[in-house]
Amino acid sequence: MQTIFIQVKAELGRAYEVADAASEVEQVSEVYSTSGHYDLMMKCYLPKDEDIGHFVNEAIQTLPGVKDTFTIITFKAFS
Repeated sequence: MQTIFIQVKAELGRAYEVADAASEVEQVSEVYSTSGHYDLMMKCYLPKDEDIGHFVNEAIQTLPGVKDTFTIITFKAFS
């Protein structure tokens, strides 16, 4: 499995709607509200052979209310 984090900027007033929709995506493990430039952070587990770009483009960026995303690819978990 590969772990990625996706920061999501929602359209104004739609962060909770986006969070609810994201929690229905199988690969999304956790959704957090955050402060700063992005409204939400999603922790996702993808199979090693799954294309990250396709996943983000097709499963996350198409959710209703998503305005922008920023993807963080992880290398190693220390604990």
